[in-house]
Amino acid sequence: MEADGKGVNEELASDTERNGVCCPTMSESNSVMACRADQNGAVPGEQVKKDENSRRGNWGNQIEFVLTSVGYAVGLGNVWRFPYLCYRNGGGAFMFPYFIMLVFCGIPLFFLELSFGQFTSLGCLGVWKVSPMFKGVGYGMMVVSTYIGIYYNVVICIAFYYFFTSMTNLLPWTYCNNPWNTPDCSGVVGTHQANATFANITAVMSGVTEVVNRTKRTSPSEEYWRNYVLNISDGIGNFGEVRLPILGCLAVSWVVVFLCLIRGVKSSGKVVYFTATFPYVVLTILFIRGITLEGAISGIKYYLTPQWQKILDAKVWGDAASQIFYSLGCAWGGLITMASYNKFHNNCFRDSIIISVTNCATSVYAGFVIFSILGFMAHHLGVDVSQVADHGPGLAFVAYPEALTLLPISPLWSLLFFFMLILLGLGTQFCLLETLVTAIVDEIGTDWIIRNKTIITLGVAILGFLLGVPLTTQAGIYWLLLMDNYAASFSLVIISCIMCICIMYIYGHRNYFKDVEMMLGFPPPIFFRICWRFISPLIITFILIFTVIQYKPITYNDYVYPNWSLVIGFCMALSSVICIPIYALFKIATSEGATFLERLKHSVKPDASWGPALQEHRKGRYATGGPESVEVRPLKEELKEKEPEKEKEPEKEKKDDISLTIQGSNGSTLNPTPSA
Repeated sequence: MEADGKGVNEELASDTERNGVCCPTMSESNSVMACRADQNGAVPGEQVKKDENSRRGNWGNQIEFVLTSVGYAVGLGNVWRFPYLCYRNGGGAFMFPYFIMLVFCGIPLFFLELSFGQFTSLGCLGVWKVSPMFKGVGYGMMVVSTYIGIYYNVVICIAFYYFFTSMTNLLPWTYCNNPWNTPDCSGVVGTHQANATFANITAVMSGVTEVVNRTKRTSPSEEYWRNYVLNISDGIGNFGEVRLPILGCLAVSWVVVFLCLIRGVKSSGKVVYFTATFPYVVLTILFIRGITLEGAISGIKYYLTPQWQKILDAKVWGDAASQIFYSLGCAWGGLITMASYNKFHNNCFRDSIIISVTNCATSVYAGFVIFSILGFMAHHLGVDVSQVADHGPGLAFVAYPEALTLLPISPLWSLLFFFMLILLGLGTQFCLLETLVTAIVDEIGTDWIIRNKTIITLGVAILGFLLGVPLTTQAGIYWLLLMDNYAASFSLVIISCIMCICIMYIYGHRNYFKDVEMMLGFPPPIFFRICWRFISPLIITFILIFTVIQYKPITYNDYVYPNWSLVIGFCMALSSVICIPIYALFKIATSEGATFLERLKHSVKPDASWGPALQEHRKGRYATGGPESVEVRPLKEELKEKEPEKEKEPEKEKKDDISLTIQGSNGSTLNPTPSA
């Protein structure tokens, strides 16, 4: 034993020297512990394991989790939605409600979801063991993630298509001399005269002059987008044909996502080292190029100039809240899922601050990149920035690509821009797919499905591809925008609000605060406790009311959606929310109890398996009885409290007696007769 203990001490000493941590030595060979903080935030004293949860798996290290979460939160909305919302809602003045919503809603909900998933090491379905009646919230999250995952990958596939078509000497949307162009087309770089067929067309700058004189201009990038890439139909009901190039790119997109998730978080955790960081390299390159262009300052001023009177507009606050929800990914289920692969003692409080601030800083940074180029384009055309600014697909596939045609070596900048969009989209798509797969695997939970998780991932990817095929038709853009505006809109707000109410008031805020303290080693800061209980639910409810009051039917350019399509949109929005009451009624009906109140009480009571996933972390009120819980302790104090009528033993026998109490798994105590 001495030799074994010496070996253990030498092992710990060498580990101490490597990591620069001063650790005490240990003498027992069966208690080899790590005296340094784990790479994923585990507290000192944790056993050294490759995976803390060997059955389910963990992130390789904390950086993988942070990068994956940044990639999940920082998506296409940061580039194509936030800058537009900022300039439309008062420029710099919009920053005020945006950061207010971030501090009082975004970060607290982000921390809540991370801590929720990390505490139980379960996905968006399994975590609702906290109160089984509310498991419908988890199903609602799955529905939202399904909708978003379907249309999000279609957007990524279009970015793939533009990326491939940018591999040329001349961008195909530069001039108006293509078969898909109309007589109304007017380019910003003049007429292409490289081909003798078009030698009789006007001189180079005539296009610019015509742009200024026209009351309505159709750009070559817009006609390329509408007439060639989409070959858009006349309405949402006219599907037309499947656009085979887009369908092929959709297949490529799903294959890439599947390959990156083929080993779950083990493979995606390595991929995000590139997909989550390289977009910042591209943004920086485009920013440096943008601010050196003439007219860039006017575009940035347009982006940031505050219009303080708009702060009083409720719609501005509604846009700020919706952007926070959409951008941070709250209520999608992805945050819970990603955090469930953390080690139990990981500092998710610190992670939530880092990721949230990084996300919002990226949104602001992207605004400089976008509006510097748009300012240059507006200066070139002699028009106001508002006439070239756009958002959503209009910004990503029309306005910004057209601005890129004005730059020297335009294909290079186009390749960088669309490669950035692809990486931003993939970072979010990884988590959306993993959310669905993890929920399915955790719910079934058999050894076979855990071993064959790759098959489930493949099945979900194939199903997602098939459901996305209708979005590659000539009417696909109409359906994509319908899903974007309804499937993931006010339903996210409702889900977040119900989640706060369930955890704070049904399960109990004191219980949850103790859970967080047991996991992190310190209780949640008082600011977050107040936000979770009062401020965040109130703000969410307030925003939901104003979102409903100020609702306007969706349109796409001049196209007005028919009523039947709006009904479908509302059905998609309600399909995620309706899961909550339906499952609640089902759970109440199947719970134990003779009366409704008894069944209700049982349905909201935490499941017996609620709590930390690993036995080593189930302490305090989560400790379970068993052979290993047998405790041997002296009870000299109890001997003094024996009944007075019992005969007193001689003084010498009292000193020699050894009294033991053995606590069984049922809580009873056994007092064996002392042996001589």
